[in-house]
Amino acid sequence: MSELINSPYNKYKQSAVQTSTPAQLVVMLYDGAIRFIKTALQGLQQHDHEKTSTNLGKAQSIVSELMGTLNFDYEISKNLYSLYEYTNYLLIEANIRKDQQKIEEALSYLVELRETWIQANKIALGQMETANG
Repeated sequence: MSELINSPYNKYKQSAVQTSTPAQLVVMLYDGAIRFIKTALQGLQQHDHEKTSTNLGKAQSIVSELMGTLNFDYEISKNLYSLYEYTNYLLIEANIRKDQQKIEEALSYLVELRETWIQANKIALGQMETANG
């Protein structure tokens, strides 16, 4: 087991997390949720309900983590919270009903939010470079 913990890939992942900006960490969370949802869709198409359920549950955990990291000093956080809450609801309903449309709707929100975070991060980095330039 210790070999797995000390593998070069795991060291790289740990280093990537430790050296990332908060915005990059949020994008990593989106990446994980999106990956789990896509895997859940594969499970649904393969009629593998355990794979579907497990991966939707993992995506729900990430969405819950995103909800927990919001800073409510900013007005947008209330809107994001509502969207995360609805996305989580979709994932729960999709898991109960094995509903592909609900999975795809949740996926579309997370993909769109991920892109928004990437753009916001680029803007923020550009402003920091201008201020420091």
